[in-house]
Amino acid sequence: MTSRERVINTLTFQNFNDRVPRDLWTLQWAEIHHPVEFAEIQNAFEWDIERPPNILKDEPVTKGTPCALGEFVDEWGCVFTTAEEGIIGEVKTPPVRDEDWDDAALVHIPDELLTFDPDAANRFCAESDRFVMAPCCPRPFERLQFIRGTADLYMDLLIRPPKMMEFIKRMHEHDCMLFEKWAKTDVDGLMFMDDWGSQNALLINPDLWVELFKPMYKDLIDIARAHGKKTFMHSDGNTLAIIPHLIELGLDALNAQIFCIGIKNLGQFKGHLTFWGEIDRQHLLPTGTLKDIDAAVDLVFETLWQNGGCIAQCEFGLMGRPENVRRVYERWSQKRGMNIR
Repeated sequence: MTSRERVINTLTFQNFNDRVPRDLWTLQWAEIHHPVEFAEIQNAFEWDIERPPNILKDEPVTKGTPCALGEFVDEWGCVFTTAEEGIIGEVKTPPVRDEDWDDAALVHIPDELLTFDPDAANRFCAESDRFVMAPCCPRPFERLQFIRGTADLYMDLLIRPPKMMEFIKRMHEHDCMLFEKWAKTDVDGLMFMDDWGSQNALLINPDLWVELFKPMYKDLIDIARAHGKKTFMHSDGNTLAIIPHLIELGLDALNAQIFCIGIKNLGQFKGHLTFWGEIDRQHLLPTGTLKDIDAAVDLVFETLWQNGGCIAQCEFGLMGRPENVRRVYERWSQKRGMNIR
């Protein structure tokens, strides 16, 4: 069975006798602080998900390097400040400061991303037997925070200045065009993301989420499904309140902080959604024992696996212990009676 078949069978709950698919996420912090162990983990396992090259005819204007000390200006013109090498920076001064969004014209919508080479992507897909994920990743809620600042955005979502709503429409049109162009290639899946949860609950009223953001995700999922692609989402925090909505929309896989949400709270979704990781990076990966890691993987598998429904994923990031990250994949390799490289 190829990696592509393995992932698709897992997403459709048809993985009856093969191992659980694997996917490793890393921050540059891990490569900087644990270069030997990082390379050993990368080489020790077969990985099932990868991304094609994103070759652009027109490059957007950026400045600096992501995750490097200092400032990085992204393709939207948002300035990220990084205080520690290898981690993602924060926007300290968002470009939109006017409460009526009169300065929204300062934000650059990066249509250069639409100039990627689909033929190069298709060649990559033809030469790979892995599940290929498009490299684009719309993030409407987070993008609005980068542009306006979190506290001001929360107020604006209640007041809804007309020029903000106009900007959201233009931003979403860009995201949909990018999603559609990638959906027309030979990739297997597309991804979007937004960190929606605090430690205990959703960051905004769930009714407001349903009104303003659920329709955006519906458009993205509908585009992918119309072209026969699978859809993946990442969202940190306790996102329990929106999971039924995501299932209703037809989302295939969710990367969520399932230990923050509570594994037992997710059993109700068994057989309806694939949980794309993760093993707890707040506590277990930095400070847990190997027995703790084994128990965590066992709990996820026993609660959520139904001939699919789980992808073995964790993030080797800030303060993660390499021996724990490696143990995650060793334990997952034992599931379904399979212990293969």
